[in-house]
Amino acid sequence: MAIHVKLDDLLHERRMTLTELAERVGLTLANLSILKTGKARAIRFSTLEAICRELQCQPGDLLGYDEEMP
Repeated sequence: MAIHVKLDDLLHERRMTLTELAERVGLTLANLSILKTGKARAIRFSTLEAICRELQCQPGDLLGYDEEMP
């Protein structure tokens, strides 16, 4: 998929764990892990909004597009 998730980079920059983010946004660790590893096929806008709020970022900071990715 040409869309990739940069959640790991954002968490590292903010010195936040995936567990801490999961607690703050009200999602399970398993669901956030699926998103982080790029295995998710969709994301709800409410989830995207909550992640962006907690990481103080824009959706474009979280998602990237690369035509050359398989």
